[in-house]
Amino acid sequence: MQKIINVLAVASFAVSSAIAASGVYVYVNRDSIIDGIKSQVMGGIGGSALGGGALTGDVGLPIDTQPQAAAAPSAPVPAGGLGVSQF
Repeated sequence: MQKIINVLAVASFAVSSAIAASGVYVYVNRDSIIDGIKSQVMGGIGGSALGGGALTGDVGLPIDTQPQAAAAPSAPVPAGGLGVSQF
């Protein structure tokens, strides 16, 4: 029984040490991590906006095959205020 408790204590220490070490690593390298994420985000936005046209709706289809937004028919509004009773 004592051996099982010792193994659990050592495993707990190892997990706690790993969490502390990863926290120290992130704290020490936070500037480079932030710069890397910024460059990936800006590269992703710039690449799609400049090349793929994801922000403009152009997905590379020919103009005549792209779906066009049709005007939705509008129903007249009833005089009673959409069926809500007046108080």
